[in-house]
This record gives sequence, structure tokens and C-alpha cells, in this order.
Amino acid sequence: MNLGVAHSEVRLIGPAGLPDADISEISSLVGSLVAGGAALGWVTPPSSSEVAALLGDVIAGIATGDAALAVAFEPAGPVGFGYWQRYARPTHRVNADIEKVAINPKFQGKGLGRTIMSALIEAAVTASIETLTLDVRGDNLRAAALYESLGFRRYGTLDRFVAFGPARYDKLLYALDLRAITVPDSSRYRS
Repeated sequence: MNLGVAHSEVRLIGPAGLPDADISEISSLVGSLVAGGAALGWVTPPSSSEVAALLGDVIAGIATGDAALAVAFEPAGPVGFGYWQRYARPTHRVNADIEKVAINPKFQGKGLGRTIMSALIEAAVTASIETLTLDVRGDNLRAAALYESLGFRRYGTLDRFVAFGPARYDKLLYALDLRAITVPDSSRYRS
């Protein structure tokens, strides 16, 4: 499935995964974002092999319906990505967590985050996920506004939970109940 935004294209990645060059580009993107202080779960930029292993785990889950990966492409290559994975605990497996969403700063504000999230939500509905969860660092107001505009409801806050050097940030917890959502008309997607 492909969804175009301006000159960008967002694709849900299938079980065949991504070419090594795209994985390398995503690794570089993650490294530069983390080096700039992005809230992606690392304090220092991860190695390329660490990001490749993470993406490998996500891609392995795609074939079984336990994960979805959406990647935003420009003609030169990937400029953003996001993914969800099902919870491992048997009593929670009907739900999934959006673990990372990242966009190259040069392409932020152009609707790619919304398009990636929409693709992930649609993939979750198709996979019969009941609730999508995510968390966001409290100072990431743009991301929080995006998630709320997509229907995510904030259900909690962990005060000063995220440590980034000496700084402490709140962790905002969000959920989107998908049980009443049906898969939208996919005519906006190109194969």
C-alpha cells in the first residue's frame, strides 16, 4: 500500500522487509535525531547494527500480524518511519503499542507524521488490534497534538519519568480504541 503526501510516499512494508540501503538510511536518521535530542528512547545514538536488529524484529512480526512498519520515502530514500508491535503478554496480545515514530526534521510539518500514523492505524484495524497505545515525552507538544487529533486519548502521566541526562520529563500515556473503527476505503492507496 502506498499513500502519497506532496512529493513523499508512505508505504506499509511487507514481510519481505527493506533493502539494506533503506535500513542504513533509517539508521542514519535515527542516529542524527537522537544526537539532536529527539525522544526516541536512546540517550546516545544507537549503532547501525542496533537499529537494523530492531527493524529486523519488527519485520519478522509483520508476517504473523504482530507488527506493522510504515516508511516515508522521498526520491532520495527514507525520511521517516513508524511502527507498532503487539504486546507479548498473552492477556494483552489483542493490543499493540506504537513504539517509535520519527521524521527527518527537513520534512516535518508536511503531513508525513499524520500519514505514517494513519497507515499504522489502518494496519492495526486490519490486524484486529483492539487498542493502540503509545507514549510521548512531555515536552514533545507537536507529537501530542498530532496523536490527540487522530483520536488518541491521554489516560495518564508519569511525572518526571523520562531521564535525559540531568533533565527529567513527564511521560504522557495515550490510547486509541479501535473496536468501533472499520477499515476505511483504501482507494486512496496505490498498489
